[in-house]
Amino acid sequence: MTVLDLRPWRTSRDYRLLWSSGAISVLGSFITYVTVPLQIKELTGSYLAVGAMGLVELVPMIVFGLYGGALADAMDRSRIVLLSEAGLGAVSLVLLANSLLPHPMLWLIYVVVALAAALDGLQRPSLDALLPRIVPRDQLTAAIALSSMRFSVGAIVGPAIGGLIAATFGVSIAYGCDLVSFGIALVLLAQLKAVPPLSDADKPSLRGILEGLRYAGSRPDLLGTYLVDLAAMILAMPNALFPFLADELGAQWALGLMYAATSVGALAVTVTSGWTSKVHRHGLMVVLAAGVWGLAMAGAGWAQPVWLVLFCLVIAGAADCVSGLFRSTMWNQTIPDHLRGRLAGIELLSYTAGPQLSQIRAGGMASLIGARPAIWTGGLACVVAVMGSVGLRGFIRYDDRLRPNG
Repeated sequence: MTVLDLRPWRTSRDYRLLWSSGAISVLGSFITYVTVPLQIKELTGSYLAVGAMGLVELVPMIVFGLYGGALADAMDRSRIVLLSEAGLGAVSLVLLANSLLPHPMLWLIYVVVALAAALDGLQRPSLDALLPRIVPRDQLTAAIALSSMRFSVGAIVGPAIGGLIAATFGVSIAYGCDLVSFGIALVLLAQLKAVPPLSDADKPSLRGILEGLRYAGSRPDLLGTYLVDLAAMILAMPNALFPFLADELGAQWALGLMYAATSVGALAVTVTSGWTSKVHRHGLMVVLAAGVWGLAMAGAGWAQPVWLVLFCLVIAGAADCVSGLFRSTMWNQTIPDHLRGRLAGIELLSYTAGPQLSQIRAGGMASLIGARPAIWTGGLACVVAVMGSVGLRGFIRYDDRLRPNG
C-alpha cells in the first residue's frame, strides 16, 4: 500500500480538530514567514539584517521550548495549545499595526519575532505530546504523515500566496490574512477535549527539565535523531537567502516558489506514505535521507537555471520529509508518556532551533562569500556532518520491531 493512510482522521475526533486548526494556522503563518524577511529586506537591503531574525528567535525558542516541554507534562496539553495560539494571534496583530505606520519600526519587528518564537516554544511540545494521547500507537506513523501533508500543503500555498499578496497588495494585507487564520484556528482548538496530566505528574521545574535531558542522553537512538536534524538544518537550510538568490537569478517572481518547493517534495512523499509502515530500520533511513537533503541543497546553490534550482529544492524537501517521518515515529513510539512533553521540548530545539541558527550562518556566510556559495558549501558540509552519525550504533541499527512501547 502506497497511498495515504487515513485511519487517524476517521477514528479520532480530536485529531480531526487538531489537524483542521493546524491547516488553517499553518497557511497564515507561512504567509507571514515570507512577508517578514521580505519587509526587513525592503527596509534595510542587508543580508545580516535578515539573518538576524534567527539570532533574536534562538534564545526564546530554547528557553521556552524546554519550559514548554515541562508544562506539557504537568498541565492540560490542549489548554496550553489554545492559550499559546491566542498569543500568536496577538503578535500577528502587532505586526499588522506596525506595518500600517508611515515608517515601520525595524526593532519592533525583531521584538515580535522573538515573542512569536517564545510562544511557539511553549506550544509545540504540547502539540507533539498530544498525538500519542489521541491516536493509537499503530496509527502514529499515519497520523504524522497526515500532519506532514497538512504542513506541506500550507508551505506550498502559503508562501506562494504570501509572496503574491505582499508584492501586489503590500505587507499589511499579508499580515491581516495571518490574523484571520488565527481566529479560525482558535474556534477549532476550543473544541478539543481536555488532556490532563498523569495523576503523579511533576510540577514544571528545572529538575524535571534536567530529568528529560538525562533521559535523552541515555538513548543513542534519540541522540542520533537530534544530531542529524541539527546538522541538516544549521548547515543546509538557506531560506533566509531566498530573497537574495531570487535577485541574483533575475527571477523575483520565483521567490514564493523557492519557499514552497521543498514542501512540494514533502507532499509527494506524504501522499504516497503507505510504504513507510513496512520500513523498520528508522535510524538508517534518517541518515540516508539527511544525506540526500544536503546534496540537493548543494545542487540548488550550484544550479543556474531557475527551474533546476527549484527541482533541487523539491528533492531536498522529499528527503527531509522522509527523515522527519521516521524521526517522529521513533520519538512517539518509544518515549514514556510522563516524559513526552519534556522530550518534545528537546525535539523542538532540534528541528526549530536549527533553522534559526541556519539563518545566522547563512546571513554571515553570504556577507563574506555571497548567497550562492553560502548555499552550496552548506549543503556539502551537511553531508559530511551527517556521515559522522554512523558512529552512533544504537541509532544506525535502530529497528522498531525490537523496541517496546513507550
